[in-house]
Amino acid sequence: MAKSGDKFITTLKLSHARWGTHRHTNTRTKRSKEGYLQIPAPIARALNLTNSNAIYQSPIYNVSTADGFIKNKPLLASGSSKKGYKFAKQFHGKGNLKLLGLWYAHINADIGDQIEIKFLTPTDILLTKI
Repeated sequence: MAKSGDKFITTLKLSHARWGTHRHTNTRTKRSKEGYLQIPAPIARALNLTNSNAIYQSPIYNVSTADGFIKNKPLLASGSSKKGYKFAKQFHGKGNLKLLGLWYAHINADIGDQIEIKFLTPTDILLTKI
């Protein structure tokens, strides 16, 4: 699990900012305003950011944004690069896939923008567009 003060920066790509509509699969209906944050594999391993395959820690975090748009909402670390792998590859709103997409719209985020993910505590995250 990450420690207080740990942070990393991710760069938004089309699939992150338009997750609900820019899809390479037809497994579900396209939905606007969905978004997620990529967790690069080396960062996931270094900070021990795990998904639900890791039974020793929760994949749920509390997220807020520096601009106050999001305040203490649940964020889920999910996905993996291969079946059964415990390290997460993304963050998204738990039960609300539009959580980050709505924030992206609020801050006028665009492809190539950078987002800082900072751990205030091991389970509290602050997002800042830089």
